[in-house]
Amino acid sequence: MTEGTITPAAEGSDTLTRLEQEGEIAADYLEGLLDIADLDGDIDMDVEADRAAVSIISDSARDLQKLVGRDGEVLEALQELTRLAVHRETGDRSRLMLDIAGFRAKKREVLAALGAKAADQVKGSGEPVKLEPMTPFERKVVHDAVAAAGLRSESEGEEPQRFVVVLPA
Repeated sequence: MTEGTITPAAEGSDTLTRLEQEGEIAADYLEGLLDIADLDGDIDMDVEADRAAVSIISDSARDLQKLVGRDGEVLEALQELTRLAVHRETGDRSRLMLDIAGFRAKKREVLAALGAKAADQVKGSGEPVKLEPMTPFERKVVHDAVAAAGLRSESEGEEPQRFVVVLPA
């Protein structure tokens, strides 16, 4: 092996280290936010699907609902602010996912079921199915569910009215 060559294992290790660093920066930022807001919560860090994943959990999830907002609007904003904080520290764009009080986990279950149901509908009728406009996170979950059902899907439209179309095989 020549000097300076990176093996796939070393590259994977570097990626994991980078993602763990993103999680730690995000956790520090969010700890400060929780302190300012005088909210209790524990921070859980992980790496999922090649991205850092940070969750804020609490025994009193009701307090954290303020950080989720209506239909996750505040959560989306906090995720972007957290990504900016990571970018400021690392200089790299972050794809970090933030979950608060299990909101995204629950949303993921509902959306996966919606994607599977739409796929079944397309399999039965042979006609494409257009879904309601969704956020990028929501569309990704639906695309994954449709792919798992053996069909394909596309996103159409312009933000914030971008939506998923489930297509026949």
